[in-house]
Amino acid sequence: MKPVEAMKALIDKNKGILRLKPAWVARDFLPPGKRLGLPEELYNLGERGGICERWIGSTTAADNRIKVPDEGLSMIDLGTGQEISLKDAVDHCPDLILGTEYSKNHDGLGRLPKIFDYAFRLPYHLHQMQKDAEKVGCKSKEEAYYFPEGVDMGAEPDTYFGVHPCIRDKQKFDVLLPALQNWNDDSILQHSRAYRQCPDDGFHVPAGILHAPGSALTIELQEDSDVFAMLQAKTGGQFISKDLLYKDFSQEDKTRLKEKAVLHMIDWELNGDPYFYENRHTPPILIENNQFDSFEEYWIFYNTQKFSGKKLVVKPGGKTLSVENGVYNILVWQGKGSVGGFDIEAFNFGNDELLICGQRAVEGIEVQNTGSENLILFKFFGPDINPHVPLLKTYPED
Repeated sequence: MKPVEAMKALIDKNKGILRLKPAWVARDFLPPGKRLGLPEELYNLGERGGICERWIGSTTAADNRIKVPDEGLSMIDLGTGQEISLKDAVDHCPDLILGTEYSKNHDGLGRLPKIFDYAFRLPYHLHQMQKDAEKVGCKSKEEAYYFPEGVDMGAEPDTYFGVHPCIRDKQKFDVLLPALQNWNDDSILQHSRAYRQCPDDGFHVPAGILHAPGSALTIELQEDSDVFAMLQAKTGGQFISKDLLYKDFSQEDKTRLKEKAVLHMIDWELNGDPYFYENRHTPPILIENNQFDSFEEYWIFYNTQKFSGKKLVVKPGGKTLSVENGVYNILVWQGKGSVGGFDIEAFNFGNDELLICGQRAVEGIEVQNTGSENLILFKFFGPDINPHVPLLKTYPED
């Protein structure tokens, strides 16, 4: 049987629920934090660096210096001795996976959930806005973070965001240039402000914002893209290749403007916002009509229509019917139980990640906790699935 036909048969057999294999992604600019649940010997990959990220329900290929076929893509075991990438499955079966109506206006899942796990703070960097990403044939990358509870926060649990407001207000944009041109230290961080990472907390980060994420293990949800520009030459005691500054520059910008090109990619208005914390901070929001004795649910990714996400907590012996507006992914973070009749267990790779196809999501699935501790699931949604997702107030208020 051809993979696509086997895919259709599997969707029918499983009534719209698909198990996904973990997608491990290596990075070579920082060592891994080793909190992803892998055996110690599997983290280090020599010249490729180390396993620092796990991508969830991914249709995005990792854009690394050393290319590895299908790195970053989630795979589906078809049960026929074959497998197919989720990307190919969506491309060939959009109506079955996305839902008939959603697939008419969306050409894919349109989001990328991941766990990132670094031993030290990431370099100060940005993700290009659409006007700049499209110059190199890519999409913009808005993103959001959630820091799960019960995990070691690492050596540097604070994130630098944006620039000091006076840089924006006085338009002193060239103040960043010496650090970029010299490319020998982490002095560029003096122009930014740090915010503590706290468990069960998070931030929303539009494209064009400078940021250096701290060492907390982070659940991230973002647009379906892997574009970035690094602006920090040294972090975690090691030097960053300057090639990563230019990774997603057009050849014209790199030749004509050199380091100064990145200054045109920065959203100075948002970066210099004196109310940055109030306008970007996204603690969990309890969904009041989903709070019962046996379970409760929270928004953890919100403030945008580009993606959204929830945390579902089911208490021991409890169960609930999960009904959603459209296709979504599940990551089992803690405990064990069942979802739509499929056994699930946190960190039991192959049994901790599911895709709920569009039609099945609307019909609903039963989630049951069969363990002795709280069952915690994260749900990840793409653009326009949840039109009534909460939005933050904008400060200063009128």
